[in-house]
Amino acid sequence: MKTKIYKTLVLATACWFAGCTDLEERPVGLLAPESLFNSAQDVETAIFGAYGWMASERLYGRQFVSALMLRGDMVDIGDRGTPAERQQVNDFNMDDNNGMVRSFWPYWYQVISAANAGISGTEGLELEEEVRNRLVAEARFVRAFSYFHLVRVFGDIPYIDYFINDPEAVKDISKTSASEVYQGIVADLEYAKQWLPDNQPNNVRSRPTKGTAASYLASVHLTLEDYPAAYEEAKWVIDNKERFGYALEADYQNLFRAEMADNLEEHIFALDFLGQQNGGGGANDDLMPPMTGIRGADQLGWSVLVPSMAVYNTWDDRDYRKEVSFQSEALIDEVLEPFSEFANTQRPHIAKYRMYPGNSNSDGRYSDHNYAAMRYAEVLLIAAEAATEVNNGPTAEAIGYVNAIRERARNAGGVQNTFPEDVQAGLDEASFIDLVLNERRLELSFEYKRWYDIKRRELGTQVFTGSESLEPHPNFDPARDYLMPLPRIELDVNPNLGPQNPGY
Repeated sequence: MKTKIYKTLVLATACWFAGCTDLEERPVGLLAPESLFNSAQDVETAIFGAYGWMASERLYGRQFVSALMLRGDMVDIGDRGTPAERQQVNDFNMDDNNGMVRSFWPYWYQVISAANAGISGTEGLELEEEVRNRLVAEARFVRAFSYFHLVRVFGDIPYIDYFINDPEAVKDISKTSASEVYQGIVADLEYAKQWLPDNQPNNVRSRPTKGTAASYLASVHLTLEDYPAAYEEAKWVIDNKERFGYALEADYQNLFRAEMADNLEEHIFALDFLGQQNGGGGANDDLMPPMTGIRGADQLGWSVLVPSMAVYNTWDDRDYRKEVSFQSEALIDEVLEPFSEFANTQRPHIAKYRMYPGNSNSDGRYSDHNYAAMRYAEVLLIAAEAATEVNNGPTAEAIGYVNAIRERARNAGGVQNTFPEDVQAGLDEASFIDLVLNERRLELSFEYKRWYDIKRRELGTQVFTGSESLEPHPNFDPARDYLMPLPRIELDVNPNLGPQNPGY
């Protein structure tokens, strides 16, 4: 029975609660839906269950975020002995039986089903309106967050915005157009912005607030090329940063130190892993440190997700963010060796997750990281890009947002550098947009954002087949490769989910 739960959308939507976690992410076990919702706390438990699914090996612990990294032009395969499913995603030759897709597809729908259960759970309870609306708002944010990922990866998808307690009811479900999915996402985020609190208890950043919802509205509108709306939402967050407690962290390195990750002011929404604890179904299992770490080094790793040499060589050495983002030398048998001496993949490796995983295993697994899904720096970059589109060129305000990020980058652990220099006035619209996209590439490097930028700006042909490609893939096909295939097993179970995405 469990195997089918993890393989099919039908049963994933029914088995909505396995692996629920409390605020400290300790599994609380399986609960029967018919006896669950007796209080507001029970509804919160369902919502926390959704967070538990997101902080799992299938999603933010490895599979989903690895697929996003490999799809972009900042991360390549290191050890080619890694399973073929990863190489297929990276090399743009995947088919509809790809194991990574089969792994993360049902988990996103389990997150959605847990959120829908939470919303449904409020219906039979006598709650104060403010309490009810707050609970529903949090669940709707989780649902929107999940669908925002799914629609960008797959396009048209099944859109389920109600709790399903009968698996038979979804056997004939069909896909919803991407445009309608986005309408649902926007509606959920607008509701969340209205009813979520300004701050969560203990100021935790792994639960959403009004500012979180507005930040994601800005990102959604940017994706949809509704630049006035994107600017409006991002500007609202910036204007209310004190209200929500947002600011750029003074030292860029601190963003990637697990021991400092709790409640960072720059984190707008984070996926929180708890060190050296795990549960069933991959719950709380973070493998990104070993996936990005160096095979054969004293600080153990697997050399799977490794940038190309071009990514490293084209990044200016004067940029402190490069130092933070890469590990170009490592202790091997207690001797500090350059990357040319690495045993498996002789390239600089990603340092953001492996260097400071906090309380974790010897290879960094089961880390204590809080992975930022949205940072205040990204909101500044959204505002800069959207404002430039609205005004047909860069304004002083837009330039100021980029310069705020560059100013922080000049603080190298308390030592003030002169690079990167401030952006000066005089760029035309196209040049400044290119600058902002490149700033996103560097500032948000290896944080699962680059593929989405390539997709929304349709940069694939340029970045994979152009003369300045960092990771050449001459087989990249824009008619096929901006979407991943729907899992074949889902189409076999329910042919109404067809047709398959083009090219698969």
